[in-house]
Amino acid sequence: MLHRFTVLAIFAVVAVSATSPPRVFTMCIPEKYAKECAKMMEDSTSKGFPISCISGRDRYDCIERVGKKEADIVAVDPEDMYLAAKNKLAEKAGYSVVEQVRTKEEPDATHRYEAVAVIHKDLNIDNVQGLKGLKSCHTGVGRNVGYKIPITKLTAMGVLADINNPEYSARENELRALSTLFSKGCLVGRWSPDPEINQRLKETYNNLCALCEKPDVCDYPDTYSGYEGALRCLAHNGGQVAWTKVIYVKRFFGLPVGVTPAVPTSENPADFRYFCPDGSKVPIDAHTKPCTWAARPWQGYMTNGDDVNNAEAIQSELTQLGHLGEDEKADWWKDLMLLSDKTLAVAAPPVSPEEHLKSAKYMDVIERNSGAPERDARWCVWSQSALDKCHSLSRAAFSRDARPRFDCVLEQDEVACLKAVRDNGADITVIDGGSVKLAIENYNAKPIVAEAYGNGSTQVNERPAVAVVKSGSSINGLGDLRGKKSCHSGYVGDFAGYSAPAHILKQKELINEPGEIDTFFSESCAPGAPLHSKSCQLCVGNIESGDDQVKEATKCRPTNAEHYNGGKGALRCLKDGKGDVAFLPLTALQQLDNEKDGAGKHEDYALLCPNGGQAPINEWERCNLGLEPPRIIVSSAEKTPNTLEELKHGILAASTLFSKQPALLRLFGPWDDKRNVLFKDNVKELISTDNTWDKWDTWASIQQDYGNH
Repeated sequence: MLHRFTVLAIFAVVAVSATSPPRVFTMCIPEKYAKECAKMMEDSTSKGFPISCISGRDRYDCIERVGKKEADIVAVDPEDMYLAAKNKLAEKAGYSVVEQVRTKEEPDATHRYEAVAVIHKDLNIDNVQGLKGLKSCHTGVGRNVGYKIPITKLTAMGVLADINNPEYSARENELRALSTLFSKGCLVGRWSPDPEINQRLKETYNNLCALCEKPDVCDYPDTYSGYEGALRCLAHNGGQVAWTKVIYVKRFFGLPVGVTPAVPTSENPADFRYFCPDGSKVPIDAHTKPCTWAARPWQGYMTNGDDVNNAEAIQSELTQLGHLGEDEKADWWKDLMLLSDKTLAVAAPPVSPEEHLKSAKYMDVIERNSGAPERDARWCVWSQSALDKCHSLSRAAFSRDARPRFDCVLEQDEVACLKAVRDNGADITVIDGGSVKLAIENYNAKPIVAEAYGNGSTQVNERPAVAVVKSGSSINGLGDLRGKKSCHSGYVGDFAGYSAPAHILKQKELINEPGEIDTFFSESCAPGAPLHSKSCQLCVGNIESGDDQVKEATKCRPTNAEHYNGGKGALRCLKDGKGDVAFLPLTALQQLDNEKDGAGKHEDYALLCPNGGQAPINEWERCNLGLEPPRIIVSSAEKTPNTLEELKHGILAASTLFSKQPALLRLFGPWDDKRNVLFKDNVKELISTDNTWDKWDTWASIQQDYGNH
């Protein structure tokens, strides 16, 4: 994996040079932060309290590695603690939260924040049933204190009814229940990641937008949204109950917060009360303890044993690291330790992740499920690596509030999965765009979601395959390439790097069979090719490691450990003068960021056209080697519109989260050294398909012409 060798190599030097050192603890970090980790090791060693790292694929992988005792520490959110508590390793792992990330403002607070309901003092209400018909102010859809916590607790109390109706998606069940309970409300945000579903829901349950500043928009920014906005909605816009957190109530009414003294405001706390789950009311002042509905636990650092001496040593290490990172304003302090100017690492009595969540009454908030009872979205796959990834996605997405819950079904091959979807043995499966026509005709499939690749792809997310030469190159046609050196984004199975150039060279009668591309060029770098073949000779491995053994171990691997892997890697290979031509998807070229990629600038390159001559990059439409269709998630056309909507919502909710935060779970990118597992590696996000998508015939013929890629 990327940089693991680098990190360990640096540490080896550190360890050898230390004299009779105390035990050095190992932190597991998502591999995208490997550089920050090397710096953290360097900084901590120079101060006399060295720490070591290993790179995991993402935080999910790190939780498992700590559980297996491959590392000692992982920095986690409460949702990650939930994964640990429910992880099959939990009993053996002995997970323990030993240190917490707390705010400087409230370093002694038991929880990160507490959820409260606030009402006018003279509101005639003495039990939770009295909420019916009130006007309600919320922070925003999907948020903790303004949405998840009240829904969880009010459902348990029997106040929110019919929340598991199989007719509707989990999200719609929640919105229906709130819309029925409250006469009006302000609940802003994206009610669904799918724009059409979002619009329909807001039109159907529009009373939940009636108290907003802009009821017709019902989205951020809105004066009556967020923690303080919910209180403004209560105090100044007709609201009767506001769901927010204690710290904002104190600020809104000018009361002291933790170590921060009171800052008077024009709002009068004497006019309002906390409304408690038991129906009682509590004054809002500097002395009375608020009654809370639930709390969000602190983030923290989790280890894998209950040895008291170890726990104390780890606490000391983490506290020192926190101070050091703050002094240096280091990137690792933010990315690896989850700290900021407003927070600090505080030692706390070791506690199991489950107890940490239960003490905040937060376990049921994570586990709430407003969908049809026991109706999971069954995802069909046909390889072990896809099954492993599906299981990881299922657990991580559930902990992070994507619903419905995913379940995973393993079948023999793509056809068996399409049959399973048709016959209701599964709900969804992912297939190449070229297979969709057959799936619709033979298996009554319904396309619902597609991969999207960002800048450089077409409107329906095809990726043009291009041949690239350096600007000013004398190469003027494909025939000029014989005996030259080539750089490829990938090997067999990679459309732009292998299938497309092989197809075009055969079409131009420059080779007889696609496999002859390996001998058409004198030397190549095509990551994934057999290590001792000509197709690996130009590859360089992990050159950032500066270690010959590491370079050799990572050479030509189809992961980012190989410096020339993927589209950007092929451009690096060309830029470094290793190859004369590079074959890659246009997206890699269009998304170049010279500062970050080390792969050159747009103006360094020109396209080599299959019919001869060169062309500027923006003329790719007349100068490409073929268009690669995206992968498509299909379900069954037999399903009701509501069921299809629910599936679409769940998939998009999960992909939106993990595309923005790949360190939590790497949904797109190499998976345990395998390429294109479930999705293609270079996907930016997933998007809805609709009835305007009509390329199925074209894509079927591309798949036929270019071979099964």
